[in-house]
Parts: sequence; structure tokens; C-alpha cells
Amino acid sequence: MRYVTISELSNIIRRNLWKIPHDIDLVVGVPRSGMLPASMIALYLNKQLSDIDSFIEGRIYSVGLSRGESVSPCAVRKVLIVDDSIHSGKAILNAKKKIENSNEKLCKYYYCTPIATSHGSKMVDFFFTIIDEERIFEWNIYHHPMLSHACVDIDGVLCADPIVDDDGAIYKEFLGSASPLFIPTYKINTIISCRLEKYRYDTEKWLKANGVLYDNLVMLNLPDKTSRLLWNKHGEYKGEYYRQKQDCSIFIESSLAQAKKIAEISKKQVYCVQTNEMIECCINESTAKKTMRHKCSIIYNFFRKCYRKLLQ
Repeated sequence: MRYVTISELSNIIRRNLWKIPHDIDLVVGVPRSGMLPASMIALYLNKQLSDIDSFIEGRIYSVGLSRGESVSPCAVRKVLIVDDSIHSGKAILNAKKKIENSNEKLCKYYYCTPIATSHGSKMVDFFFTIIDEERIFEWNIYHHPMLSHACVDIDGVLCADPIVDDDGAIYKEFLGSASPLFIPTYKINTIISCRLEKYRYDTEKWLKANGVLYDNLVMLNLPDKTSRLLWNKHGEYKGEYYRQKQDCSIFIESSLAQAKKIAEISKKQVYCVQTNEMIECCINESTAKKTMRHKCSIIYNFFRKCYRKLLQ
């Protein structure tokens, strides 16, 4: 799975601004994800911004004092319609349909997306990069259907980390009042945590109160904090469970150290919230060397056979 950050999106846009006609009058985003790249493009090119529905209704976002004079809606002639990516083309086709059914037919429209598949690239006027593999973006990782195939940590992901982990009254109060962090809009396959099993009721109550949907909740079956500290196998515990979970292909973990350990054990992808990166499957050095030696052996034997035939 290809992970794209907001920073990478910004770099993709900046490197490809030359592809966009600079005489456009207005940049229009396709809500909601398309508003992110549309806003970036509008700021870089110092053009005004709107969304599809507002534009059709004759409304354009105002500009700051440093951005010059505003363009009147009736003066708009060239419009750039932007979405964040295109695969099936459904969102772009819907945008085109809205434009065709509106009274704004006198304008010249260009359709643009920073990220496209090979198929989707044929449905827009401008695209900046091709990603054909399955992809997920920083701006929608918690609002993506792939969560039905995900294992997700709690503390540092769904809610803020506890200030005090004392396995007592203060901690129990935290479990009931923890501030939400990232609340997914799709049902999670498995929530897995190193919280103690005895706090299951408090955890389930918080998840329900904050609208977190899930199929499984896995917690640590140890009696107390002291036992957990002596055990000290957080990453190993999560990694082994994830490795055996055949219907899960991504793990969302708060800690970088644990994310690396989970990826090492499971040989599957782990998204680390702490560093905003996708930790890829780890292959140890000895395995890599064996693979390289095997490839070299195959090449060597091939050329040796060719040489012998030439001598015959």
C-alpha cells in the first residue's frame, strides 16, 4: 500500500505547477479531499478559490489583503477544477455533470488531479503523478474502507496518551474522560492495546461514547501494572497477533519503537502516528544477503552455460 503524506502532496504540486495554464481565473475544489490540493494550487498561483457548489451559486472565497483584488464571479472565464486523486473517475464525472447542469457553461474548464492511476489519468486534462498500486493518504487514513482490515492501537491514536499510568484511581478517571484524538468513520477490524484486561468495561464505554466502531477488542491479560512492566513485550505482543491475523493488512500504532517491532515480526505494513510514516516489512540483513547471492548464482550459471555453448 502506497502512503502519501500532505508534505509529499505539496511537493508533487510544486514540482508540476508549470503544467497548469497560469491564465486561469479561478481554482475550484471538489469537496472534501479536493479542497486540500485546490487550496495549495490557488495559494501558489495567487488565484482565487471556491468549491463546486459555491461556484455554481456564484460565490467565490474572499482573499487576504496581501493577495490583490478579488475577481468578480461574472468576470471568470477559465476555471481549474481540482480533486486530490482519480481512480474510477466517479468524483470528477459528478463534478462535470454539476457544471454541465449549471448556468456556468460559458467558462473554459480544465480538470486536474495531482495523483492518478494510469486509467484515471485519461479522464482529466492535467495530472502530476501516477500511482497504480493501492494507495492511502494522510488526509483520509482514518476515513478509509481499509480500516475493516486494520489493527489499531488506542492510546496515542484514538485518544491522547495518559499523563499518568498509575494503574489506580487517576488512571481509571482518565479512561472515562480521555480526549479523543483520531476518531475513524469506518468500522475497525481489531483494536489491540496493552491496556490491562481489567479495564475492558471502561475502555468499551469510552469507545461507545465516542462513536468508535470495531469488531474485536484485544487487551492484555495481566493482573496489574507491575506485571506488565516486568513482561515488557508490547511490540512483540502486538506484532505476533497482527502476524496471525490473516484478514488484516495494516496496523496503526502510536509508538515508533513498537511500530518497528510490529513490522519486524509481522512482515506487514505498520503506520506510525508518532512519525507519520509507513513502516515497511522488515527483511533482516542475512536474508537480504542470501537473496542477493542466489540471484548472482543464477546469473553466473546462465553466462557459464552460454560460454560453453560458444566453445562447442
